[in-house]
Amino acid sequence: MAIIYDAVLNPSKQDLLKAWLPEQPWFQELGADAAELEHLGAFRFDDPAGEVGMETHLLSAAGQVLHVPLTYRGAPLPGAEEFLAGTMEHSVLGDRWIYDACADPVYATALATAIVQGGSGAEQFLDVDGKLEPLTGAIPVRGSGGAGGIVPDITTAVPTTSDSVTTIDAGPLTLTVYRIPDPSEHPGAKLICTMPGQPPLILASAR
Repeated sequence: MAIIYDAVLNPSKQDLLKAWLPEQPWFQELGADAAELEHLGAFRFDDPAGEVGMETHLLSAAGQVLHVPLTYRGAPLPGAEEFLAGTMEHSVLGDRWIYDACADPVYATALATAIVQGGSGAEQFLDVDGKLEPLTGAIPVRGSGGAGGIVPDITTAVPTTSDSVTTIDAGPLTLTVYRIPDPSEHPGAKLICTMPGQPPLILASAR
């Protein structure tokens, strides 16, 4: 379960993305204008410890779908300075540090669990004065694995990016995140996204 607060964000998520994405080599290769980014939707994973927010944004730029997972933390993630996308003031939660999720072991664990165990995005609820109201409209995603799939302990996430593909060394597991997803087949178990009017897109894989 992901709890979302009725809060004011400074900067907004969209402004943060428009500032950070042009610094990413895989975005620069598109030749796209960040000012023209279109937000297609998002989905979240749940942190069982309730400490780290995980939200994946799907955007459109230069005719391509972009896959941008972020994590939101209440304190800096040690050793991940180069993967800091920015900081944000959250009117309910206070200062937040926003990271490229591929460098965050909490995200790596959540992604691996969804892929290996056939999981989906978290149910989302809006906190309004302490009352939780269900939210709809999240982009639907599902892993290709099945119940009972074994997810090893993941304590590190070391990403390397070539072209538009980021490989995460997560200890006993290797995760691959496709920044510009497509319908092509990829090796390993997969996280698949289905958006109206588009063929299923493979967002990530695990092996």
